[in-house]
Order: sequence, then C-alpha cells, then structure tokens
Amino acid sequence: MTFNEPIVFIVDDDERIREALGDLLESHGMRAMAFGSACDYVGADKPDVPACLILDVELPDINGLELQRQIAEGHHPPIVFITGHGDIPSSVRAIKHGAVDFLTKPFSDADLMAAIDMAIAQDRENRSERAELDVLRQRFDELTPREREVLPLVVSGLLNKQAAAELGISEVTLQIHRRNVMQKMAAASLADLVRIAERLEIPITHSRRAGGN
Repeated sequence: MTFNEPIVFIVDDDERIREALGDLLESHGMRAMAFGSACDYVGADKPDVPACLILDVELPDINGLELQRQIAEGHHPPIVFITGHGDIPSSVRAIKHGAVDFLTKPFSDADLMAAIDMAIAQDRENRSERAELDVLRQRFDELTPREREVLPLVVSGLLNKQAAAELGISEVTLQIHRRNVMQKMAAASLADLVRIAERLEIPITHSRRAGGN
C-alpha cells in the first residue's frame, strides 16, 4: 500500500455490518477503518488521504444526518449513507447537503462500490482544489501592502490612470505594481487574475470617485 492510497471509513453500530463491509473492501483491494459510533469516528486519528465515509443513519450516540450537519463546515470525506430504515425525506436531506448516495439495506455490492468510487474521486478533486487555493493564498501573502491595494482595483476594470488616481500615485508607479502583481500571482492575463481574485474572494473595488486618494 502506498502512503497516499485512499481509505474508506465505516461508521455503523452493527459489528456484523462493519465486518462485512471491511471484507468487501478488502476483496476490492481497498483499506478501511471501522467505528461503532460517531464519537469514535470524530475522535480518531485518521490518515490525511483521499477517503470516503460510509455512514449509518441510526447510530447509538447521534443520528448520521446530524453528524453530517456538524462536520459540514470542515473538510470531511464525501459521505455514502446506509440505512435499514430509509425514507424519502431523509434521503433528500442527505443528498441536498452533499451526500454522494443514500443506500437502503440490503443494497448490492456493486451499488456500494460504485458510490465509494464516486466519493473517492470527488474527494481527490476537492483536495486538488484546496491545494491549488493554498498556493494562491501563499502567493497573495507575498504581495506588498501596496500591491494588495492595486490588485482589487485592477480586476475591477479600472484603467491604470483611474486606479493610480484612487491610490494617489503616478500611472507609471501603478503600472510597476500591476506588473509585480501579475508576476507574483502567476497570472497569464487580466482574465486569469480576475479568476484568481474570485477564488480568493478578494473584495472588488468599483469606486470611481473623481480625484479620490
């Protein structure tokens, strides 16, 4: 097994289900970590690799849907719900809040493995996007305070002359700062810089106050 090999987390209070799922995953060459409660899962040290979370709806300490809500704000593996008592409102709620699938026991091995593969692929993509965003944030942190003022003015569509007037600097100085921003942010074009600013959620300045400093 490689260091970055994906893993499947199983949270189900039925030991027989945990063992069966573990055997199924092992037969497909996948590793798994099983937990009997949501608390055990949350408190465990888990490898930082692409993953999927197989989550039972009815758990002894907390409802699986409630756990989904609680961990929604952080980075967590895409969820595949399994339940012996499925209902439409629960499945709709789960999918609406990002679950990959909602399977009612007994489900087929093929359906579960398809959902797991989709979840892991989604997690790989999410991790890639977060890594790219981290790089952009590092580049932004390398900008000088003045360059951070120039960036939103440039991507807002202001001409160099207008942006220079906003900052009370010469147009030549503005152009130097603009060039530095493009280079440090590794932006190939203004459109590229605009996309970067959107990803970083940088507030865009639209002020065109005449003679503003």
